[in-house]
Amino acid sequence: MVKVKSMSIFHPRTHLASHEVTNQPEALGCVSLLKDPAASEALSNAFGRLLLATGLSDKQALQAHREHLHAFGQHAGSEEARELGRQADENPPLLRAFDGRGQRIDEVEFHPAYHRLMTLGLEGGVSSRAWTHDTGGHITHGALMAMMAWADGGVCCPMSMTYAATSVLQKEDWTKEEWVPRLTTPAYDQRVLPADRKTAATMGMAMTEKQGGSDLRSNTTRAVSLGGDEVKLTGHKWFCSAPMCDAFLTLAIEDAGLSCFLVPRWRPDGSRNAMEIQRLKDKLGDRSNASAEIEYRGAWARRVGEPGRGIATILIMAHHTRYDCMSSSAGAMRKAVVMAAHYVNQRTAFQRKLIDQPLMRNVISDLALETEAAIALALRVGASFDAATHSDPEAALSRVLTPIAKYWICKRQPAVITEALECFGGSGYVEENGIARAYRAAPLNAIWEGSGNVIALDIQRAMGNEKIAAAFEQELGRIGSDIKALQPLTDWLGDKNTTKDPRLFAERAALVFSTDALSPGPLRDAYITLRILEPSHLWGANADKVDRDVLIGRAMAWV
Repeated sequence: MVKVKSMSIFHPRTHLASHEVTNQPEALGCVSLLKDPAASEALSNAFGRLLLATGLSDKQALQAHREHLHAFGQHAGSEEARELGRQADENPPLLRAFDGRGQRIDEVEFHPAYHRLMTLGLEGGVSSRAWTHDTGGHITHGALMAMMAWADGGVCCPMSMTYAATSVLQKEDWTKEEWVPRLTTPAYDQRVLPADRKTAATMGMAMTEKQGGSDLRSNTTRAVSLGGDEVKLTGHKWFCSAPMCDAFLTLAIEDAGLSCFLVPRWRPDGSRNAMEIQRLKDKLGDRSNASAEIEYRGAWARRVGEPGRGIATILIMAHHTRYDCMSSSAGAMRKAVVMAAHYVNQRTAFQRKLIDQPLMRNVISDLALETEAAIALALRVGASFDAATHSDPEAALSRVLTPIAKYWICKRQPAVITEALECFGGSGYVEENGIARAYRAAPLNAIWEGSGNVIALDIQRAMGNEKIAAAFEQELGRIGSDIKALQPLTDWLGDKNTTKDPRLFAERAALVFSTDALSPGPLRDAYITLRILEPSHLWGANADKVDRDVLIGRAMAWV
């Protein structure tokens, strides 16, 4: 795993010609992310859930994951990792469509900081560990993704797609043999070469088109057979995520209907494939990562999955990228709140530290509670991924719990980060403090892999499956029995008519499963009070309702 070191600025001047610099908090410095009780406790709860659901008891494997996460958390939580994230974001990628002789190369040039972050994440197993470690690998993957978000959200995109694509490619003989070993090697090889000449590979995707967006069935890209499962593609893609990946999963129409294809950057004969990058998107946030508009001009591709079953094939990948959406959102939220707590704990206003002001304590404790629940729920979803191969009920539950958690956590992220930014006052609104970058990136995950209405309808679709509905109902029964305060909600969710309001169903289901994912005691009690019994539309309306000291301490004491 690549090591990163502290980069604290050495002895800045505080005595200036016109004034002395005072009342400015110290920099956050290096933090060890698994020391955060929110992360450590959520990890323990998720591992416990896995053992309970499967009966597996490989404590050595789980301890190895924890040790790996501790080491990774020290690197991802370092001051240098955050500085690399800033540099990568402030120096966005550049398109080099042609070389100096006018020859087409379609390459994207990244700042060195981007490559260092990719090395940190991929060597750390963000994309691979779930597939190379049977017990608890997906839980650990979610924790790794949340930690990586502390450094930079943009680089999480190619890591997520590489992780998720493996779920599809391991089902096909030729991709399992040819591509899965490359994608599950914990290394980063940035060289622009055919994949079979590299030490490791990454995978992107290109699905949506201008006329359809989420409506993938409106795609017009055509696949013409070259014999067998090989085709030639012609068409455009409105969003191609991470266009410097070694291959992409894409959708195109053939005689059997809309199918899924793997498009490598290089043809089998070693020549460049006819996939042209038209331009890079000028995005609101996550600017370190490239998102492109591309055209296939007779690009060579090979089918993955059954002909005409492209959407069903790609939804397997989407199921996993949705897990990453919630995990990285949870990590980004926790980072923002920890930064805000660190700031107000040192900043003085009106003769008192900000953290000692009652209203600020209300706000910080409320935000901290939300991030605790987000991490706990995300890793609970990871437990369902790991348990799915051993437990049919968990496999069924995973299908509906994943979009529920994705819907809720990703929608909470912008609101949490906005309030955290406000804790900094005007300093939060300038780029150099880092919270503004988090604010610009905050809406992305709620859009990626299905915006709110798409996800809500997908939950409704899942609940139409008898096995999924039965597993969901069984889990609701357990939760309602274990946590009496939730029984009105679990009864409501169990009513067959509730799915007629998909967004309300998603919200209330997320509240129930978030509560259940938290440890019994002050955390869970506070969540029940502030999210179930006495909810407020705005953060911090919680005077004397919960134990604020516990929540604030868990956000600050480990830093």
